[in-house]
Amino acid sequence: MVKVLIADDHHVVRRGLMFFLKTQQDIEVVGEAVNGKEAVEMAGRLNPDIVLMDLVMPEMDGIQATRKIKEQHPGIIVLMLTSFSDRDHVLPAMEAGAAGYQLKDIEPDELVESIRSLMRGENTLHPKATSQLAKGPADPVPHMVNLLTPREKEVLAELTKGKSNREIASALFVTEKTVKTHISNIFTKLEVQDRTQAALYAVKHGLTDPEN
Repeated sequence: MVKVLIADDHHVVRRGLMFFLKTQQDIEVVGEAVNGKEAVEMAGRLNPDIVLMDLVMPEMDGIQATRKIKEQHPGIIVLMLTSFSDRDHVLPAMEAGAAGYQLKDIEPDELVESIRSLMRGENTLHPKATSQLAKGPADPVPHMVNLLTPREKEVLAELTKGKSNREIASALFVTEKTVKTHISNIFTKLEVQDRTQAALYAVKHGLTDPEN
């Protein structure tokens, strides 16, 4: 069972998420937090696998709460679920340690698949969030990028779109095993820990185009 903690200051939103997630046989909602401070406390006490985190909440916002949760409990996955898709919200959330970023207009089935994707170690970014990140000014390209092979740059560009290993393999006409090898090499060369960090690195440094 995937243990989920819901953190949102709107009762209607929490009830709606609770109602739908309870219908999933592989998901258990272990608690509801009404603000960021409570989310941090409950994360430590309930040890959920995933926290569905609202962005704007009283007492402590979702970005601050995410940062504290990741500092205190690195193994807990945070999925932002919010109404804001602009770069000024997306980038700080990802830098705070959120593993995924979805908007509240997401279809319920897609939200469940996002939760399952994160549990598989994949990244899940709403297309609007990815687009907003890519619109910002690119940071200077570090020397590590020069270590990437042309194929690894292609894999990184596909990964940034939120594609699974299977989808990347299909797009590039290679095996999933080959994709896994490339992704492992990308993590090592860019000094990142997971797919979300790799995707964030790519958009911050203008690497969403494999030709760069």
